[in-house]
Amino acid sequence: MRADIEDFILYLATERGLSDNYQLSTRRSLETFAAWARRKQLTEPAAVTLAHMQDFLAERKRAGLAASSIKLEIVALKIFFRWLALRTRIPHDIADVLPLPRMERYLPETLNEPLVERLLAAVDTTQPLGLRDRAMIELLYATGLRVTELVSVRLADLHLDEHYVTCIGKGSKERLVPIGEQATDWIRKYSATARRELLKGRASPRLFLNVRGGPLSRVGFWKVLKRYALAARLPRTLSPHVLRHSFATHLLERGADLRAIQLMLGHADLSTTQIYTHVLQARLRTVYDRFHPRA
Repeated sequence: MRADIEDFILYLATERGLSDNYQLSTRRSLETFAAWARRKQLTEPAAVTLAHMQDFLAERKRAGLAASSIKLEIVALKIFFRWLALRTRIPHDIADVLPLPRMERYLPETLNEPLVERLLAAVDTTQPLGLRDRAMIELLYATGLRVTELVSVRLADLHLDEHYVTCIGKGSKERLVPIGEQATDWIRKYSATARRELLKGRASPRLFLNVRGGPLSRVGFWKVLKRYALAARLPRTLSPHVLRHSFATHLLERGADLRAIQLMLGHADLSTTQIYTHVLQARLRTVYDRFHPRA
């Protein structure tokens, strides 16, 4: 089964062009299943039955795996065994009938507009790193980029005169995301002064740099954001994704079209974006209950 998994991951990388993170997640799920199968004396995919898969998933659930993680493992099994069947490495796709677990739908956590302003005000822009941090947070809130997309922005991706950034998202899909005036201004300020100081005469294609002049990492930005959240006395759970959710929610509250928000966020399916309508409905209900005379 190990050789089949290697061939399948290679297929995901070369023919499907899926991200490294997706490949790693899928590999981890399939190797976990392969290790379980070996303990059951199942060395070939053709020997695996639907009952075996169900036993494996039941064992994973008893081990305390969350429904969201089990769903990822089921999806990995489904696409792997479908691929095996299409290449006639097994007689037929036995994983097709595996049901996906029902997922509880949680409303995404967001910051309201005054809290976003408080976060931005906590940044000391008299310092080079402060200018960088303000530009990063402004760009994140202005565009709703994923944190990996944000730290990967290159100078060549910026089109400040036209007010948009080119972004390479999941599945290596390119999208164009508008940038507002304030984010544009802060990026210009950072690029003209602080970025040059961080480079110390060297060159880099990346927009956002660490203190040594190298590319800033995802973890590096998480630490930056946590520090400012603490300084602004914001919730300890503040993360880059909370600002992404805030971007989408604030657009929706001000009348933006859901389809436009989907394109800006880089969601492949509109149903992923529709969770934000639940946020808006919840807030509308609160407003109605508070202000309608007959509520």
